[in-house]
Amino acid sequence: MLQLALLLHVRNTLIDSASEGARHGALLGSDPADGAARTADLIRAGLADSYAEDVSADVVTAGGVPLLQVRVRAPLPVVGLFGPGGELEVVGHAALEVEP
Repeated sequence: MLQLALLLHVRNTLIDSASEGARHGALLGSDPADGAARTADLIRAGLADSYAEDVSADVVTAGGVPLLQVRVRAPLPVVGLFGPGGELEVVGHAALEVEP
């Protein structure tokens, strides 16, 4: 039960950080690197440095709308010696602001 609670906490923190980073990077005057940096800062503040080692941001298009996509890959948290190995991958999106 403790392992599941930890996994959900880490996943939710990563999702929230990726979404907030995407919103930050999508602002007019910002770029994808700003979004990735903001995401990594939030992850370091909420979890640990090791969870912020693989953060990337790219501009993608969905339904003709340009979006900033922030992707985070992080290790699965393990309690003690027990638990699954592997990696979590989460993605956050935000519509890019454009000049009128």
